[in-house]
Amino acid sequence: MPHHPSLRRVRTLAAASGVLALAVMGLNYPAQAASYGTPTIGLSASYLSGAVGATGDPVVTVTVGQSGADASALTVAASASSKSSVAGTGDVSVSGSGSTRQLEVAAHGRGYTDLTIKVNGLGGKTAAKTLHYAASAAVQNAADTRYFTGSSDASAAVDVGGGYVVVADDESNTLRMYDRSASGAPVKTWDFSSQLGVSKEIDIEGAARVGNTIYWTGSLGNNKDGEYKADRNTVFTTTVTGSGASTQLALGGSYKKLRDDLVAWDHANGDRYGFTATTASGQVPKQIDGFNVEGLEFAPGSTSTAYIGFRAPLVPPKTGGKALIVPVTNFDKVAGSGAKAVMGTPIELDLGGLSIRDIRKNAADQYLIVAGSWAADDNSDPYAVYSWDGVAGHAPVKRADLPTGDPGGWEAVVDVPDLNRTGARAQFITDDGSADLYGDGIEAKDLTHPEWKKSRATWFTVTN
Repeated sequence: MPHHPSLRRVRTLAAASGVLALAVMGLNYPAQAASYGTPTIGLSASYLSGAVGATGDPVVTVTVGQSGADASALTVAASASSKSSVAGTGDVSVSGSGSTRQLEVAAHGRGYTDLTIKVNGLGGKTAAKTLHYAASAAVQNAADTRYFTGSSDASAAVDVGGGYVVVADDESNTLRMYDRSASGAPVKTWDFSSQLGVSKEIDIEGAARVGNTIYWTGSLGNNKDGEYKADRNTVFTTTVTGSGASTQLALGGSYKKLRDDLVAWDHANGDRYGFTATTASGQVPKQIDGFNVEGLEFAPGSTSTAYIGFRAPLVPPKTGGKALIVPVTNFDKVAGSGAKAVMGTPIELDLGGLSIRDIRKNAADQYLIVAGSWAADDNSDPYAVYSWDGVAGHAPVKRADLPTGDPGGWEAVVDVPDLNRTGARAQFITDDGSADLYGDGIEAKDLTHPEWKKSRATWFTVTN
């Protein structure tokens, strides 16, 4: 029998009343479809450099979110690569959960690729960012190698404890602090140019630490075109507070006439090393008889006498010549308060025909010297590591050859281990400024993005 229309209306009203009652009771009946916003994604770096076969390459932090959704429900992955022969989507790994993830890339070819990093949200909604990735070639000793990014022209390094190092750059005046165990960007930077009254590069090449004072020196030489640039004739100090990751630097004193004092001293002693001639206009520093400082360290047991180590000249200036050190006996006052430099008796070291690229000692007055060519063709000429006791007349001892052929030239040793211990290791850093890291013919110092610039830091065993 058909229902009467009025009876159907009564039943409809009753049902509606039931729904209203359930809603008032907070049972949300019937269920509503969830509303999700467009996901968000952010990368801690838009440009990233890695290396083929590298260990500990830089990690990118990926931050994601979506309104109406728990971040742990979102997935993140690489969805496209513009050049999979450098790194494909399968070479990108993402770890972690929640709103923050960690992304790593394992390169298998030198060059560039744009990686699309995509977040998949709920409700079928997505968002993406591009990671501009560059990979340099595999190198020798890859497992013991890390890459310090943000600069390619590392030139001097000072340990500040806790696994951290402050590195100078000979193309800028910025001091950068890195975690020695990891590849990646500096954790802190300092630039004292304005306080020093310099507008061009100091060409920082040497550094030494005494207590809480770090001494820094420019190359003191002409530029590569043989022109005198006053800012390169600068030595200065920084005062260290804290250590490790909490290290802070403050500018101390400075002096801008050390080159002048060295030239005057040599001239007064019969122009023995030819400083007057080799600092003249038109004379380039990287010649066998040039004028170019690259090492700085203090004499054994001294907090005042510093050894100035020369890349050029060799003595005599011919194949097989010796490396030159000129002691400055009041260097603490020269760099600290601007006193005129007083020179001691020069030291000539037999480094197998190589010159000084860096010199560093430990608290026991054990020295390591990075020896290299006076010339500019950095990654083909030989490099070696010598130990020394810092005493004039005592011969240095060759400890190891440093590998060549890979990009860059060995420029700095971070610190010196106990050289009486078997299997002691030291970390050395390259200047990669002139290197073509990515196979595009562009020198690293001229790359557009700082994250693609880098120097190589490698651990080597220096005792048997």
